[in-house]
Amino acid sequence: MAETTHITVAETSDGPCGSAQPGTDVSLPVVELLTGRGFVTGKSGSGKSNSASVIAEKLLDNEFGLLIVDIDGEYYGLKEEYEILHVGGDEECDIQVTTEHAEKIASLALEQNVPIILDVSSYLDEGEAEELLTAVARSLFAKAKKQKQPFLLLVEEVHEYIPERGSVGECGKMLIKIGKRGRKHGLGICGISQRPADVKKDFITQCDWLLWHRLTWNNDTKVVQRIIDGEHADAVENLDDGEGFLMTDWAEQVRRVQFHRKKTFDAGATPGLDDFERPELKSVSDDLVSELTEISEEEAERENRIEELREELDKKNSRIAELERELQDARDLQRMADQFVDALVGHVEGAAPGRTERERMRSGPRAPSMPGEQATLEETAEDGDQQTERPGTDLQEAASAVTGGVSETDSGGGEPDAEPAASDDSLLEPTEAQSNGEGVVSDGDGEFPSWTDTDGPSGGVDADTLLGEVRSPPESVDEDWPSDRSQTPREQIESTIRNDAEIMDEDDSEPLVVRECKADIGALPTNTRKMLAFYREFGPATPLDAFFGADGEENRTEAYSHNRELRTAGLVEHVGRGHYDYCLRDRLVEELDDYVDEETIDGYVRDIEQTTDL
Repeated sequence: MAETTHITVAETSDGPCGSAQPGTDVSLPVVELLTGRGFVTGKSGSGKSNSASVIAEKLLDNEFGLLIVDIDGEYYGLKEEYEILHVGGDEECDIQVTTEHAEKIASLALEQNVPIILDVSSYLDEGEAEELLTAVARSLFAKAKKQKQPFLLLVEEVHEYIPERGSVGECGKMLIKIGKRGRKHGLGICGISQRPADVKKDFITQCDWLLWHRLTWNNDTKVVQRIIDGEHADAVENLDDGEGFLMTDWAEQVRRVQFHRKKTFDAGATPGLDDFERPELKSVSDDLVSELTEISEEEAERENRIEELREELDKKNSRIAELERELQDARDLQRMADQFVDALVGHVEGAAPGRTERERMRSGPRAPSMPGEQATLEETAEDGDQQTERPGTDLQEAASAVTGGVSETDSGGGEPDAEPAASDDSLLEPTEAQSNGEGVVSDGDGEFPSWTDTDGPSGGVDADTLLGEVRSPPESVDEDWPSDRSQTPREQIESTIRNDAEIMDEDDSEPLVVRECKADIGALPTNTRKMLAFYREFGPATPLDAFFGADGEENRTEAYSHNRELRTAGLVEHVGRGHYDYCLRDRLVEELDDYVDEETIDGYVRDIEQTTDL
């Protein structure tokens, strides 16, 4: 990484609200640019994307790290001059990525200092694009806490993620978190939008530097009036292309500047009548995308395996349905065989010597025993609920000899095929002709358990076993199933608490941020501490007023120098129109709001102020 401390991006221009000699170079401090919060705005065609590209080119020239979130697919032109990794959702990118690649993208950007364009313009599903950006931003924030390396996240059309009206989604919350807490870890953010009125004002007012290109819509110029003043709000409507008002924390005044033209291919320019000629773009090293490619291949294999399992499940479900149909057919045949046997047995019993008419009637209704024979109404009505008595062994053997062919036709072995339970409960209820009252069904030679008592179909497959096989997570797709079975639920909860409580030190008596504030204030020079006391007592003020009120001289450079120490330490914040205000409590709320109540935070504030004699 180069030792450059400033990059030159523009020169001062002449016109209303111009504050310097025209033609003077305008430079931006690299550290403030990389780790701070910036905002670039202007209507379509005013030059905001060109200005963002110029900043990106200057950072790339000096090998500083950045990741560009490209909403409209217009930054790939940087590849004309720079070896930059272009990832996204179509074939124009170096590699197509999903949320599975988020951690590796953050690792390449921060740990290997690889500049990256995250092109989300080709995702047809906006939810998918937002989910990917959320995952990448979260991974960047997590790694920045350990890496501690200056790095800039440049986000186009930021109003889509941090809107002024409506709810802020998970992606917007993550970007706001980077804006509030990324500075201390070296992670900065710059938002770009053509509609400042649609961007959350809390984000704009917290920015260290702002660039206002031409704006003509009344609601947008009102934002300029609120942040700067009415004179600049009038002048911003007449700025030329590429011209803008540059407002920074490190300069005394707002400067009217003309940004340089980008040197790489302008992929965002409006197409003309001339033939479009795509420039030759630099290719990235295969080593840069090899690990991303491995992730893509693993994801493809996992999806293929899941599809195979689904097909296998469909086949087994089809087999279950087929077995159920065969079972129903076997039951129908068995019912017919039982009715035929009953008819024969009834005929034999009726002709047996010694049987009385009452005994024959006790047997209950029966089918006609011979062709042409009709059951009388009296026989059908009397004792209709009685079970038909089974004949003796000799008669059973005779009936078996008559009906044996029917049973073997069903099962192939003398027993009806039993199969997995049908979904219709009626299939499980034996008819009166099938049951002997004790849960068994006769086959003519003896008795065997009814279908509901059997273990499964002969030669078939149990449905629960089939379903259990596909429900069990295969080893090759462990990533799609809960994988961390080495920890108990209690251990997982404790691990989560430890990760979320990084702001607390091992000493539970006092949070780390409280001791940091005491140390930061205690290390301040006398005049700087007096300025902080002035902000605390009198509220919002300009750095010059605060310095003068702290017994300093009217020296703008020295006043802003002392004020920058307070801003960097997170003790004061910019509140608009060049004014700053005391924000010690806000800093504690930002760090501790999820862990302690407001009363405790107020106690910490009083303790810090008493300890440091503010």
